Amino acid sequence: MSNSPLATYRRITKNKNSPRNHKIDRITIHCMAGQMTGRGCADYFATTSRQVSANYCVGYGGDIAVSVDENDRSWCSCSGSNDHRAVTIEVATDSTYPYKCTDKAYNALLDLVTDICKRNGIKKLNYTGDTGGNMTKHKWFANTACPGAYLDGKFPEIQREVNRRLGTSGGNAENGGKLWFVQIGSYAVKQNAEAEAAKAKAAGFGTVIKTATVAGKTLYRVQIGAFGKKENAEAQMKKAKEKGFAAAVL
Repeated sequence: MSNSPLATYRRITKNKNSPRNHKIDRITIHCMAGQMTGRGCADYFATTSRQVSANYCVGYGGDIAVSVDENDRSWCSCSGSNDHRAVTIEVATDSTYPYKCTDKAYNALLDLVTDICKRNGIKKLNYTGDTGGNMTKHKWFANTACPGAYLDGKFPEIQREVNRRLGTSGGNAENGGKLWFVQIGSYAVKQNAEAEAAKAKAAGFGTVIKTATVAGKTLYRVQIGAFGKKENAEAQMKKAKEKGFAAAVL
């Protein structure tokens, strides 16, 4: 099992299990909550007293570092069962909501995920909005906002672009790639959408604001999830309604 040739730096941390006990068949993307270089993140994992790590670190300038060899399990998602089968990737992001990453980091992430899939025989990314797919999120295994609202909202796009590069189409094999979105508001004023997104964040939801043009006017739509299974979207809608949000599945 090899590491990605896209990595330009390797510093291995002691925070790992060697070897992993499962074939690689998942990708788990995390946010650093800090604008670090890939090298700086790997150096941090190698020296910190915290028991944390990731297989790869993607810096804000697009550099990629190895912190845990792909053959080994990182300590990244608070879930041994996930981390033994996933290649985990930390991406440099802002330290505050919505934890946005740079275009260089995002493009390097796309290159890295594509390379990981090709080398490990993952023929198609399948984002289902839950642990049934092969794209997973830290927040599904622990009380955390990781991967942050920005990258959280990018998962359907990452799936589509990587699958295009892999020569496959769509995403979810069960429904031909269709995703159901949970929306809690649509606003003509951006500040109102941001205020609603902040309320949803405080209530424990990951949020993304998407723009749409309707009758020549820009609308700002606040969404709290994209799901490959309609029943999962409906469950998220129910949770949101219980917390007072006017949620709908689109």
